[in-house]
Amino acid sequence: MIALKLLQLSLFITTVHSAFFSNSISGSARVVVPKFENSFGITSHMNEKKQLRETELFFNMDKLSHKLSQLHQSASPESDEKPYRIIIAGAPASGKGTQCELIKNNYGVVHLSTGDMLRAAVADETEVGKIAQEYMNSGKLVPDDVIIGVVAERLNQPDCLEKGWLLDGFPRTRAQADALASTGVSADCFLFLDVPDELLVERVVGRRTDPETGKIYHMKFSPPDSEEVNARLIQRTDDTEEKVKVRLQQFHDNVDSVKGCYGDIMVELDGNMAVTSVADKVKDALEKCRAAV
Repeated sequence: MIALKLLQLSLFITTVHSAFFSNSISGSARVVVPKFENSFGITSHMNEKKQLRETELFFNMDKLSHKLSQLHQSASPESDEKPYRIIIAGAPASGKGTQCELIKNNYGVVHLSTGDMLRAAVADETEVGKIAQEYMNSGKLVPDDVIIGVVAERLNQPDCLEKGWLLDGFPRTRAQADALASTGVSADCFLFLDVPDELLVERVVGRRTDPETGKIYHMKFSPPDSEEVNARLIQRTDDTEEKVKVRLQQFHDNVDSVKGCYGDIMVELDGNMAVTSVADKVKDALEKCRAAV
């Protein structure tokens, strides 16, 4: 579309340019330009009796040339830059969800989690979605090969191919990472948010939810302002110290092997910094990964 507009505008400028100089050579400043309409909204209505002064013609030529230059810039190779393909990993309460939201907004990538992809595949009744539905209906865990099928199918849809993608917390195991690679899916950057376990436990154990609004508070870092709200807050049953430590152990058992699959593109980030500081490090990491591609 841009190429067509460039061609149209270039032809128009050439027409005006030729008309002007052909008349100038004959000693006349009179220009006869045919009626011309295009998608830029530029329309010239001229007849043999209408004259354009030299200054007016050059002024119009200058404006048209400026617009042509702008279109060339918008059609530059930079606009065809390859979209980002990112995997992000982090333990529960590492701040991964916050950074995913920022990455999605800042880079326009499609944010994907396995839960969302499974639900979408089931709702769309794709082939792998139907298989996943059978396991879910029977109360069984969806096996890795089915999950990989759902992920690979989703990553090859037009929006992911055009905008790029952000895989949130997947793959979780070495087997999943190997299976994903076998489908031909590869990432440009693997981001790992590193936060000490004692801080993760503190973050999780202090979380409370307002059952009326769904808003999440933290009794130390972001407590409610109202005593009324404070009185109705509840704690998730799996947000106890004992259960958090079990979840963290499971995470560590798997994440090291996953990191080993992406060693050449992995960037470890200190997830204990301020949100904006982590976001700055994410930006630097993505630029570094893109330069290496």
